[in-house]
Amino acid sequence: MQRFVGAVLILLATGSAGILYGIEQQCYLEKLLYIRHIVYMLKGELDYAGIPLGEVFGRVAVRVKEPYRRWLHNLEKQVEKREEDGFFKIWMRSVDNYLKELHLKSEHSIQLKELGTYLGKMDSVSESRNLQLYIDRLELEIEKVREGLASKKRIGNCLGIMGGLFLIVVLI
Repeated sequence: MQRFVGAVLILLATGSAGILYGIEQQCYLEKLLYIRHIVYMLKGELDYAGIPLGEVFGRVAVRVKEPYRRWLHNLEKQVEKREEDGFFKIWMRSVDNYLKELHLKSEHSIQLKELGTYLGKMDSVSESRNLQLYIDRLELEIEKVREGLASKKRIGNCLGIMGGLFLIVVLI
């Protein structure tokens, strides 16, 4: 009886681990979608309000959730008092400091940091165009993640169950 209960508990634990992996993959997709949403808001404010970039960050920060709100408020403050650092350095530092808790994959983090190279130097039309280019690249990345999501969930579930069965066989 104890072996049976132990086997069921092992199967539940490993199966749950597979399910949690799928949930983690879904959360990552939602992070990318929210970043896209923020960039769309930045582009919209830049296009229609015609205000400086620092104010754009402040306006958008009011409408987003944490940690993005802290990130954008910090960007607003740093851009307004811009002492000796260029905008690119401010952008890189703020992405590293405030968005590291998102645990973005290196390629997505690099793409987000590259966006800072094109902002803060030009007129609002060029900045808007660069934001649109980033949105287009992000759309492609989101599609890649979305296409692999179902298979990763299925594989995670299968590996969880199979790993549990293997462990049961080894222990019995």
